[in-house]
Amino acid sequence: MRILGIDPGYATLGWAVIDSNLRIIDYSYICTEAGLKIDERLLRIHTELKNIIDNYKPECLAIERLFFTKNTRTAIDVAKCIGVVLLTARLNQLEYNEYSPTQVKTAITGYGRASKNQIQNIIKKIYKLSEIPKPDDVADALAVAACHSLSYKQIKI
Repeated sequence: MRILGIDPGYATLGWAVIDSNLRIIDYSYICTEAGLKIDERLLRIHTELKNIIDNYKPECLAIERLFFTKNTRTAIDVAKCIGVVLLTARLNQLEYNEYSPTQVKTAITGYGRASKNQIQNIIKKIYKLSEIPKPDDVADALAVAACHSLSYKQIKI
C-alpha cells in the first residue's frame, strides 16, 4: 500500500510517499511565497498536491492534526490548508487519517513528548537515510507516513 504523508502548512507543506514496508517512494515540499494572498497559496497547494497524487497514486493519506499554542491567525491559515488537503484527498477518492503530534511521536519513538531532534534521528534510521531530510516539514511528513503504516501494524520495526 502506498501512503501519502502530509505535514500541513500554507508556507511550506511537507509531503512523503512511502510504501507500507517503510520504503520511500519520494518526498519533498510545496512552498508558497509570503506575498501571495491565502487563496492563491491554497490553490497552489491543491494543484501541486493533485499532481503528486496523479504521479505517485497513493492509496491513502495521513496528515498531522493541527496543534497550536499561541498564534491564532497562523492556526486559522494552517486549518484552511488542511481543508484544502482533505478536499483534494476526497476529490481523488483517497481515504485519510489524522494523527496528533503526540500520536506521531509515540509511534516513531515510543515516547509522546520526544523532541523534534529525536524524531528526526529515528526517521533517518527507519528509512536508512544518510542525512535528515530538510526542511523539517519533509522529515515530519515522513514521520506521519510511518505513523500511519505502524498504526495499522503492517510491519514491525
